[in-house]
Amino acid sequence: MKITGTGLNGVVVIEPQVFGDERGWFMETYHLARLQEYGLKINFVQDNHSYSAAKGTLRGLHYQLNPKAQAKLVRCTRGAIFDVAVDIRRGSPTYAQWFGLELSADNRKQLFIPRGFAHGFITLTEDAEVQYKVDEYYAPACDRSIRWNDPDINITWPADTPPILSAKDAAAPLLRDADHNFTYAD
Repeated sequence: MKITGTGLNGVVVIEPQVFGDERGWFMETYHLARLQEYGLKINFVQDNHSYSAAKGTLRGLHYQLNPKAQAKLVRCTRGAIFDVAVDIRRGSPTYAQWFGLELSADNRKQLFIPRGFAHGFITLTEDAEVQYKVDEYYAPACDRSIRWNDPDINITWPADTPPILSAKDAAAPLLRDADHNFTYAD
């Protein structure tokens, strides 16, 4: 398992080692001890699985408020997505900065997103499936979002046409108007 930093404190790319032969392949997608060796102290409690039929489906930017904030370990198991983490921790030297990369069933990369970050993705293929672990249960009262095209964040989404959005995501506030209660701490 290869773990690489991204420039956003706590956000890392994880590349599992894949063992293959004529029968197919095998890989570990999660190994607590290896993540802890890297300094990631997490206890996942829920697995989520989403399916998007159309290319260009955008989900995000989502997060949960404290005390129900979630860290996530995200991977794409069918098709491909462009996955994004946005630092929304007040006082952070990388506040409102983002990191994105392609996650796909072919490249098998994963993105770890700590608490204090908003998360979103756009599907690059039809029939995309995304699976992710979270370290806190879903709490509807703490569920929040930020507009996907907030000019203060300025994410470069890889899309040729306007994205397909839910009503919730289309009406999400800008970061400067969003309800978030994260503070940066080293």
